[in-house]
Amino acid sequence: MSAKQANRQAITLKGSTTLVTEFFRYAVNTILFQREVYPSDDFHMVKKYGQTVLVTQNLALENYLKRILDQVEKWLLTGSVTQLVLAIISKDTRTPLERWVFDIKLLPPQDESKPSTAKPEAEIQSEIRAILKQIISMVTYLPVIHEPTVFNILAYTNDSAEVPAGEWNDADPLSIEASKSQQVKMRNFSTDVHRIEAMVAYRYEE
Repeated sequence: MSAKQANRQAITLKGSTTLVTEFFRYAVNTILFQREVYPSDDFHMVKKYGQTVLVTQNLALENYLKRILDQVEKWLLTGSVTQLVLAIISKDTRTPLERWVFDIKLLPPQDESKPSTAKPEAEIQSEIRAILKQIISMVTYLPVIHEPTVFNILAYTNDSAEVPAGEWNDADPLSIEASKSQQVKMRNFSTDVHRIEAMVAYRYEE
């Protein structure tokens, strides 16, 4: 009996991990497009979550994101990643301009003695659509960036995380000074296993 329960939980974790990793892919692409980190010609439209989303067709960027998200997916499966940050920085001065933060929380397992109440995938997709639409709407009130930018993705893990040698290292958190930072809490979404809470901090100077 216990073996069957463990197997069911593993499938649930794997399914949730796939959904969360996929969300990160589309969220990162949406941010890079909306904040004009890459030219609009580098993106093409695809249908996802019942709406049109933009994804890169820049092969170098696509391969870079795949390499990062493949590792994030492994950390999600082991419960060892707690936060993902997309930092947009000035290409010339390396000053952090924006930090898009996604907190990753593991939900407590459901009580086996109670009837299972799996969250419908349609509800999860609706929550994801709302976050992506919110990212798009952010453009209307985030400060306009008048300089070339680059980005970096930071993954925060716990001490038990297995880190591939030579691929990841301790990095500058690319924080924005508190006196020059504004924050906007964004929507969140959850599966039966994970909860993703989003916010953006941006540089704001009078």
